[in-house]
Amino acid sequence: MSLNNNPKTFNLGAGFKFKGGAPAGPSGVRIEHRVGIQAPPETIWEVLYDLPGWSKWNPLYVEAEGQIRIGSTLRLKMVLPGEAAQDIRPVVLEWVPHEQLHWRLSLMWGMVSNTRYIEIEKLGETSCIVSNGELFGGLFGPSVAKRLGRKVWKGFEAMDLALKEEAEARWRQAQGAPTSQS
Repeated sequence: MSLNNNPKTFNLGAGFKFKGGAPAGPSGVRIEHRVGIQAPPETIWEVLYDLPGWSKWNPLYVEAEGQIRIGSTLRLKMVLPGEAAQDIRPVVLEWVPHEQLHWRLSLMWGMVSNTRYIEIEKLGETSCIVSNGELFGGLFGPSVAKRLGRKVWKGFEAMDLALKEEAEARWRQAQGAPTSQS
């Protein structure tokens, strides 16, 4: 049977759904910002992996503590544009050096369950695309995304531009490589 004949097999807005009781992928409302960075994935990862260093460059997470390892709880102070600072404690779901960091945040007794991701896609030796996003799930996740979506996207944009500046500066300093500003 083709996917076109069975619309319940794949639902673009709600993630993958499989027949026969197999687990479904994450569902919810996705907000994402992407940025090109003229630095190798190792340099970008070095910036992301240094959580205490986030306070020096990251306008979205102005304080960050914890260890990036599966199951660990991070302590982050998040500042969305136009909103009060909020202390959050997400749990690391998975991470792959030089490629990705995913965490989950549960709010309102699980009524809002967000999956946050930062993914590095290598395009060339010294060029990458970083996808910075969040999937708002749970009963009230879509409502929260609707209310805060623009601010969340602006926060991701500010973080991405700051990450780009920091990673390119580190790469330029270490290698003398050109940046997108050159």
